[in-house]
Amino acid sequence: MTADAPLKQPGRPSLIQVAALSGVSAKTASRALSGEGYVAAKTRQRVHEAADQLGYRPNGVARDLRRGAKASTLVGLISGDLANPFYSRLASGLERKLRVNGLQLITASTEENPEWERQLTDTLLERRVRGLVIASTMAGHDHLAGERIHGIPFVFVDRPPVGLSADAVLLDNRGGARQAARHLVEAGHRRIGVIGDLSRLFTHRDRIGGFAEVVETAGITGWADYLLEDAHDVATAERAVRELLGRTPAPTALFTLNNRITTGAVRALRGHPSPPALIGFDELDLGDFLGVSVITHDPEEMGRWAAQLLLDQLFGDADEPARHVVLPTRLLVRDSSERPPRDLGG
Repeated sequence: MTADAPLKQPGRPSLIQVAALSGVSAKTASRALSGEGYVAAKTRQRVHEAADQLGYRPNGVARDLRRGAKASTLVGLISGDLANPFYSRLASGLERKLRVNGLQLITASTEENPEWERQLTDTLLERRVRGLVIASTMAGHDHLAGERIHGIPFVFVDRPPVGLSADAVLLDNRGGARQAARHLVEAGHRRIGVIGDLSRLFTHRDRIGGFAEVVETAGITGWADYLLEDAHDVATAERAVRELLGRTPAPTALFTLNNRITTGAVRALRGHPSPPALIGFDELDLGDFLGVSVITHDPEEMGRWAAQLLLDQLFGDADEPARHVVLPTRLLVRDSSERPPRDLGG
């Protein structure tokens, strides 16, 4: 099957078939399946058994459209990459809080592609979702202003809206990066390799900014010579770390700006006779077992906050000004950042 070939449409049974099998009218079958009154218990049971036998499922989108957009119970989450534990934990916190308030979460991943984000946003809005939570990779969001007029609430997570007044839940990226830099500088490190994500992302720029504040105040010049950007996946990060370690002089410490980059660094340092100190931003799977120091935070708390802001918009005062919540980060020191510099030269 080629990418241009039309998708095969599933042969779903119709309501008329359910009605015929159960021996009732289509109107009665519809009432029985939707839980409306005026249907005898035995008739309702017979209709449900027919629906189960045929594999019939009501068209939820069509039902919501008939009731009006505000009757939808769906909330969309558009994230960078659901394979990243950060986003899966964020989704977990978001979903749990939405569920107890009668809402269901549907998720989609942009893989940091702005075009895909625009398409996914349009698609979810066409499906009449009740609201959107977005970890955006786009440079601007003014195209969403019209949806705000129609009462569609938005909450941005991890990265703020640009050109749009909307609620957001962010991390203290600068504060966390300052903690990491200060820890390494106070341990005597002067050559610190920094491996970052896509340079256009807000989180990357914010973390670089916090790191720079500390090292420049400490009088460390030329720190940007040891900065490598656009290491968006584990393999690219591993190559970037190997490149830095191959320089003369090599860095005595590394600061990796997200969990996937840290994973790449751990792979690159495996078996190294004298590995540099290492601090990563975001907790790492098995980070405690591996002894990797990290700037830690709670992605599930970000999800819970996003859900609360969305619920406030849905059921509170829609004219409230946009709110930005900044969640704290903290340095969790383990063995990897306690390695002293091999030398103080360079």
